[in-house]
Amino acid sequence: MLRAAFPLGSAYKVLQQGQLRAAAVLVALEPGRGVWLTRRSARMAAHPGQVSFPGGKIEPYDATPEAAALREAQEEVGLDPAQVEILGRMDDYVMTVTQFHISPVVALVPEKVALLPATAEVEEVFLLPFSVLLNPQYPVRRRAIRQMGVREFWVWPHEDHVIWGATAEILWRLAQRLRGVG
Repeated sequence: MLRAAFPLGSAYKVLQQGQLRAAAVLVALEPGRGVWLTRRSARMAAHPGQVSFPGGKIEPYDATPEAAALREAQEEVGLDPAQVEILGRMDDYVMTVTQFHISPVVALVPEKVALLPATAEVEEVFLLPFSVLLNPQYPVRRRAIRQMGVREFWVWPHEDHVIWGATAEILWRLAQRLRGVG
């Protein structure tokens, strides 16, 4: 099912980057279990304590978004790039509020992969089970009133974490694809 959702050479939208900060995230899927997420350290300057995928800024020396996502995953959670099978990319996502242009890179990791958070950046590594990701009742749409007006966003259920924002949007897109909808 996971490989079938990302057939070799499948197309994805690359959005015009403009003045946004380029970033790549690794959407790491563990067969039979789920997708790996992190809770960022409360000491981080950007998005402290929030749930995210391993990833970050695409550096000038990163040849591709895939290279950046693998480098960041190795730095943040100790994932050996040699253990990763890149399946492909999803459409780019732009966060206009924080000015990030995100390239989600989807990959398979081995069963029972050992991940160890780099405590300076990551407080916790955890799994969102496929049973939640593939459940058509999730995610739920929420609304908040901000200085810039009303904002709607997805929220995924998890007993220990609030999964929202760019992470929730990317998970929603992934779920649609795995469910054969998107």
